[in-house]
Amino acid sequence: MILFENVFKKFPLGNTALQDISFEIQDNEFVFLVGSSGAGKTSILKLILRDMVPSSGTVAVNEFDLSAKNFRHLEKLRRSIGFVFQDFKILDEKNVFENIALSLQITGLSAKEVKRKVSEVLELVGLENKEKVFPIQLSAGELQRVAIARAVCGDRRIILADEPTGNLDPKTTWDIMKIFKKLEGKKTIIIATHNTDIVNSLKKRVFLLKEGRLIKDMRKGGYEL
Repeated sequence: MILFENVFKKFPLGNTALQDISFEIQDNEFVFLVGSSGAGKTSILKLILRDMVPSSGTVAVNEFDLSAKNFRHLEKLRRSIGFVFQDFKILDEKNVFENIALSLQITGLSAKEVKRKVSEVLELVGLENKEKVFPIQLSAGELQRVAIARAVCGDRRIILADEPTGNLDPKTTWDIMKIFKKLEGKKTIIIATHNTDIVNSLKKRVFLLKEGRLIKDMRKGGYEL
């Protein structure tokens, strides 16, 4: 479960990113974060990843209280969370297999187990024949597939995505969303997006954010501004 309770996030220069945000997301829910630029979508994702901490209020992910000042479980937390970025963040000097395997190798898994897990996620995203290909040889859609595979690999329970289709054409966008749909009911998925067609078509839970506030929590919602 992910819990936000009366969360505020203020920056040193006085800007306020989030104001009194409260919600619960149960295990394996599928949630869209919508709202204009600067509404607070990315701030929520960063708080879940503990890439930043709240100024006040409580942020909890499963057994972890991320608001604790002496939080000592960052590595364990992040092993349970996969993050998909708009700009992919793929390492150009490593091939597809190596990009995905990197996060598994540092956990001490055997080479055989790493290969098995990477093969599973490559099949999930439709890149089973591309493991030795380098990023420069891939399209934007294929790069995003690699990024999703990397986020999922390692049995992560939570997948966060920040505008994962923002740089993609409409057809590729829907191909990418089909991958997220395959994960529905198996993992907690939280996607920040401006794409009205996706949100309106899929009818998932939608958080509407405006100027750092949670304006609406719609169980089978559409895109609103």
